[in-house]
Amino acid sequence: MKQAETVTFGGSNLDRAAELRSDIATTKALPGASTILMWRGKPMLDGSKLVRVPLDHAILADADAVMVIGRDETGPILAHDLSGWTPDDLDASQLGGFVDTSRQTHPAMPDNFQFAELRMVMTKLSSRDAEIAATARGIFEWHRTHGFCARCGERSEMAVGGWERQCPSCGRKHFPRTDPVVIMLITHSNSVLLGRSHGWPEGMYSCLAGFVEPGETIEAAVRRETFEEAGVRVGQVDYLASQPWPFPASLMMGCRGQALSREITVDPEEIDDAIWVTREEVALAFAGEHPRIKAARPGAIAHFLLRHWLADTLD
Repeated sequence: MKQAETVTFGGSNLDRAAELRSDIATTKALPGASTILMWRGKPMLDGSKLVRVPLDHAILADADAVMVIGRDETGPILAHDLSGWTPDDLDASQLGGFVDTSRQTHPAMPDNFQFAELRMVMTKLSSRDAEIAATARGIFEWHRTHGFCARCGERSEMAVGGWERQCPSCGRKHFPRTDPVVIMLITHSNSVLLGRSHGWPEGMYSCLAGFVEPGETIEAAVRRETFEEAGVRVGQVDYLASQPWPFPASLMMGCRGQALSREITVDPEEIDDAIWVTREEVALAFAGEHPRIKAARPGAIAHFLLRHWLADTLD
């Protein structure tokens, strides 16, 4: 797909600069080094731009962890996690939800510098800022949930600029986890197969998706997941585009599949509903004019695939 890397979180060509990871103290001292700020998975923004601060800034006294993101024309880019800090007026009810519109402001920063849920702002960020924020969110979440050695059970330690955990007891090294997921644009004639998960906002439908299992190809996973969730058999499968999706640690692999039948049998354990939707109905949903169906979340690869299907630009 010619426009594959224009998907959100893709295409910025960030220099990951792996050679900067082994000695984080030296990296911090390099000219132009700066850091972004994360709080419980939320990047700090100034409007629609990632906030970067110098490495001697007072706010870093509240940091719990630091990692090396990469390098750009200004110098090394790091990320500091301030998740241990708790705002005085925190309302935790929205945190981690499908829709989190809450913002948090640290007392060491101007009022317009705010931590914001990445999924709510991802389409407003530049491709470079989006990639940097997604990388930091994914790595810090991995450290938060993988604090113990999978071999011996002892607490492991952050290492290699945040890109490893090492066990001081048995010496085992652990690396960031990425879960492969297929997300599929299943079509039949002028219609596309859409579904909705339990707990989604009323009326929201998106492409079907599921995890790739060990020993399984991408194509086989598309066919299996579509049949398991909706009872629809799929023939030809073609890869289209991918998207890193750090919520918490997925790589979404977008595919197009040709349905061999239209009969739907929903597995209620897998999804809440599945329906065939015509091209005209999808266009209405994207315009916000469909009486029942709401479009997939802007910025998600499902929205990207459906938009290109409507425009006939999948090739």
